[in-house]
Amino acid sequence: MPLLDELLFLLTLFAALGCGVMAGLFFAFSNFVMKALARLHPESGIAAMQSINVAVLNPLFLSLFLGTAAACLLLVIYSLTRWQSSGTLCIVAGSGLYLLGNFVVTIACNVPRNDALARVDASNSETVGTWRDYVLSWTRWNHVRTITALAAAALLTIALCQLRTVG
Repeated sequence: MPLLDELLFLLTLFAALGCGVMAGLFFAFSNFVMKALARLHPESGIAAMQSINVAVLNPLFLSLFLGTAAACLLLVIYSLTRWQSSGTLCIVAGSGLYLLGNFVVTIACNVPRNDALARVDASNSETVGTWRDYVLSWTRWNHVRTITALAAAALLTIALCQLRTVG
């Protein structure tokens, strides 16, 4: 297999795995983490989510989240030079889903909600409505991230099969 084809395969593999890991993380939040936090008293739920939002900003998570986005961006750019080649459509679709449904949604929807929650005084007894609204809206956008990350992982995996068949 030529070097560029091998690099394309490896970058697609990294992106597929990254999308899969992110899908699992987002699924956990949608499926049970946010439900568990919503069951807590609002003061406790807010404090716990504020703590999660600080703890998630670590090198491993950021490397995976941003590294997957960078890989997907590179895949889209490179795919424009090989549009007629096998696997390209799935690479562009999967990468685009991750970039729009995960990277953009995170930056435009989830992070602003996290930033607003960071400014909430968790000890204030008038936070019930704020917490309820946060949980509903944040979780809805997280569902989008879960579905698009899973679909992106699937499309990139299909692309890997197509690339390996040709190579």
